[in-house]
Amino acid sequence: MADKKDSYFYALGRRKSATARVRLTSGKGNILVNEKPAAEYFANSTSLLAKLEQPFKVLENSGKFDVSAHVSGGGHEGQIEAIRLGISKAFVVLNEDFKNTLKRADLLTRDSREKERKKFGLKGARKQRQFTKR
Repeated sequence: MADKKDSYFYALGRRKSATARVRLTSGKGNILVNEKPAAEYFANSTSLLAKLEQPFKVLENSGKFDVSAHVSGGGHEGQIEAIRLGISKAFVVLNEDFKNTLKRADLLTRDSREKERKKFGLKGARKQRQFTKR
């Protein structure tokens, strides 16, 4: 595990347009997002905070590691899922044996769905003007 005070395990997580750079260190279970506690940073979306705890619950490591994440882009949902992927990848860097457990819980899969671009001649990605036959 992390022997020195300043040793950490790093991973990158992405979701939609959100990118999270995650550092995992041994600690007491504190989660910091952009130097703020996660509950404060995601104050308006408290229902999503449970997603951040998923990798810890699957590995039964609650309260043993601190997480420091720098996240940019996207909305709250995308940012939380990017951080969750980053935490899961950092656990794999920490211990390769965690890979199967996290993969079975579907926490190592990057959700590749992105926003579809707007096409010219249309109102959006797919929406068209109303068709009139006569």
